[in-house]
Amino acid sequence: MAKLGRPGLTDAQKAELWDRWQRGEFQSEIARVLGKFPASIFGVLRLHGGIRPATRRRSSVTLTLGERESISRGLAAGRSLRDIARELGRAPSTISREVSRHGGRRKYRATRADEVAWDDATRPKPCALAQNSALHDTVAMKLAEDWSPQQIAGWLKRTYPDEPAMQVSHETIYRSLYIQARGVLRKELQKHLRTKRVFRQSRHGNLGKMRSSIKDAVSIAERPPEVEDRAVPGHWEGDLIAGSGNTHIATLVERQSRFTMLIKVGARDTQTVVTALAQQIQTLPDALRQSLTWDRGSELAAHKRLSMETNMEIYFCDPSSPWQRGTNENTNRLLRQYFPKKTNLGRYTQDHLNHIALKLNQRPRKTLRYLSPAEHFNQCVATTG
Repeated sequence: MAKLGRPGLTDAQKAELWDRWQRGEFQSEIARVLGKFPASIFGVLRLHGGIRPATRRRSSVTLTLGERESISRGLAAGRSLRDIARELGRAPSTISREVSRHGGRRKYRATRADEVAWDDATRPKPCALAQNSALHDTVAMKLAEDWSPQQIAGWLKRTYPDEPAMQVSHETIYRSLYIQARGVLRKELQKHLRTKRVFRQSRHGNLGKMRSSIKDAVSIAERPPEVEDRAVPGHWEGDLIAGSGNTHIATLVERQSRFTMLIKVGARDTQTVVTALAQQIQTLPDALRQSLTWDRGSELAAHKRLSMETNMEIYFCDPSSPWQRGTNENTNRLLRQYFPKKTNLGRYTQDHLNHIALKLNQRPRKTLRYLSPAEHFNQCVATTG
């Protein structure tokens, strides 16, 4: 069973996850780039409170794997611990503790001993709030009074100028709230924070960026019921697939038929994306241009122009809720067969994209009773035409 926050990511993927999160990218974008489900990305962020964990490094004074292998060989050869210590330039007591801690002379194994030592080193160090009960109680009381961590830190510095033990940074308070593995401040105190967030956001503000870049966005909650139950054709979901080198492809999927259109975009800025979308959507019959649902990416900041040029209603998902465009998300996963992650998407022409979309649209779907999306969509065109 997978553990929370450990969705099979490599060290390189974890580093990229945190790099992108700190730049303010959305969880759904990070998931697409890494080829993971958004829930996996959320699990990592939640586990660490949205705060990037410090890079782990071995202390210069600890035994290395090479030294442990020398110990193992020395024990196998029957050498004394003092002799092994002399060869390694270590104190005999260091070698004695190492061997005793990891199975003794007969069971000592270098690789296993090194793994255990590395795991033991992950024990969290107690923070200031855990070591000072008076400070802890004061911070908890002020949080319960709806003070922000920054207000608390500033007040403590002013109130106890000559008592460093009664001072703490606002970052330490946030970490103690969001990283529950510390067990310092009760999780219930999070509800007193103004944002009500479950973990710390990037200082580059993906939520703030969403609010500022999507002006007058109409929420998905206002979308008509017939869109949700797929009763009427002509309602679309859209998104960008990300590739290497900051390259993207726009995808549009019709909810009822699952018919897919792929659109080449030269850049991710809103003017470029909206222009490309409008040109493609205008090729559709008027009756099949009912609505478009998108996520909160800034590429659709100019949604009013898109709505005016296509005569479509534009709706936006809630923040960090890609499952609200489930049809589009499922289609994007199918498209990874043709566009593996880290592919440079800028090299594909529109003709090539049309060819790939045709292949996808001609595949029968179980959800359509084994009609293909193209067959179902053509029926829609004939009916509305």
